[in-house]
Amino acid sequence: MPHREHLTSLRFASALNESCIKESYTPSRFKKDLLAGITVGIIAIPLSMALAIASGAPPQNGLYTAIFAGLIIAITGGSRLSVSGPTAAFIVILFPISQQFGLGGLLVASVMAGIMMIAMALARLGRLIEYIPESVTLGFTAGIAVVITTLQMKDFFGLSMAEIPESYIGKISALINAAPSIDGASFLVASLTFAMLILWPRLKTSLPPQLPALLLGVAVSLVLNQFGQEVDTIGSRFTYTTADGTIGQGIPAVFPQWSWPWEASGPDGKPFILSWQTLQALLPFAFSIAMLGAIESLLCAVVLDGITGKRHNANGELLGQGIGNLVAPFFGGITATAALARSAANFRAGAQTPIASAVHALFVLFGLVLFAKLLAYLPMPSMAALLVMVAWNMSESHKFVALCRKAPIGDITTLVICFSLTILFDMVVAITFGTIIASLLFMRDISRMTKVSDISNSKKISPKGLPANWAAFKVNGPLFFAAADRVFSELDALSYGKEGVILYLDAVPIMDAGGLSAMNKYIDQCIKTKVRLLISDLQFQPLKTVARAKIEPVENYFSFTPTLEEALIRAHKPIQPVLKTDFVT
Repeated sequence: MPHREHLTSLRFASALNESCIKESYTPSRFKKDLLAGITVGIIAIPLSMALAIASGAPPQNGLYTAIFAGLIIAITGGSRLSVSGPTAAFIVILFPISQQFGLGGLLVASVMAGIMMIAMALARLGRLIEYIPESVTLGFTAGIAVVITTLQMKDFFGLSMAEIPESYIGKISALINAAPSIDGASFLVASLTFAMLILWPRLKTSLPPQLPALLLGVAVSLVLNQFGQEVDTIGSRFTYTTADGTIGQGIPAVFPQWSWPWEASGPDGKPFILSWQTLQALLPFAFSIAMLGAIESLLCAVVLDGITGKRHNANGELLGQGIGNLVAPFFGGITATAALARSAANFRAGAQTPIASAVHALFVLFGLVLFAKLLAYLPMPSMAALLVMVAWNMSESHKFVALCRKAPIGDITTLVICFSLTILFDMVVAITFGTIIASLLFMRDISRMTKVSDISNSKKISPKGLPANWAAFKVNGPLFFAAADRVFSELDALSYGKEGVILYLDAVPIMDAGGLSAMNKYIDQCIKTKVRLLISDLQFQPLKTVARAKIEPVENYFSFTPTLEEALIRAHKPIQPVLKTDFVT
């Protein structure tokens, strides 16, 4: 179907091909892409570092992710304006990996996830986004937002905590115990940064709020330092080792080098050991990364389609995401996916093609090489405030509240369960259980739509009418496993004591194995109780199912008819042998 080709086809670099080759790429379009890329790059530099830190990786690895994954996915992907890089949604998955396996495990898991996403693209699974209910996506994104906010409380308030427990209840308990150690200077810097992030957009300027907010945080922290109030910064918390063995503060101002992902450090600074056992241990994490990356990137592409009027190639986008996540770890990049906030900013800044996302990646590289020393002054409380704002935006609280107010109780139940499971366990458990629950509730609702009605006195039956002690019943709705037993049990009760029954099935669009089994039991019961049964007007799929099951007419008691009129004619005829040719195929 042409209108669904974007979900079923697989085209490499389809976004770049359609927007820059099939459509003329003029200097004016390039100018718009250039300005949009620089704008998004300004946002991406601090955000990429903050997201890497929250994931348990050094800040420069977040920049490496934006550079390499952002560039590769823009060129090879299927969504025109998507901007890829580290995202907040992955924090709940990546942080436990970094705690257990270190940076090496994080990079290896990203490579494994990249391979899985490529396999998903080759299997044409881009349409999977259609099968994730909104209640599930809202539930797990809101849950992720809560977890991210919780993780930032340590730096937001400058708390003294030796370690952060894995369980959410443990995190809350540890934060409460650490509350007396709140640092006023850190809290002041975080609060002013957060206030600027809220207030700056009201000025209606083109400058992203992240830049003035972080500059304010830097200025306040420098003033506080002059009065002996030390505020933790990227430079004071993170170090790196240069080629000659020198220890540097902050992030290295060098072009990222190729290295094997498994050569990065393991937990507690120890070497990461690549083995079959570690790969097995990382496999569930990698699957979680691949699933979340696929869902988030495709959701982002769908949203962009809605505001741009264009169509993304779903499998092409999955392929690009897979290639980006496969290659970036070899340059120190952690997991990446399409970021909705940066992609929306890209659109608002006037981006025309994937070139804008490529410019954003190159601008991040430019910032890394030229401004690494300045980036070391960024206060950790300001980075925490930035991530709290990201968490608030990704939570989509207005949609969450609206769904709770207006949606059916089944959707609200699914939402609350996904939200709770994401916080207490993890995102994969939440999506799995949420989708299962949503599917079960949907099947329950559909099964309730399948009804039996007595049409013995309807206009469809007259003027011929029915013989004495006969009845006609119509079934409306699908005869599948969740509805079939109830429907045929009801028919069995209604048929008791009748000489004959016409079962009118023109409103049954589908019949599965459960429906077929229940119908067979009903037919056997009619034969056993000597009730003559005529089944009429089977639609194509149910007819095909019955024919494949080789259900044959039973002489004198049971037969099929192509129409209700034919069934009425046969009902008025005296009992006679029923030929197999009466079975319609």
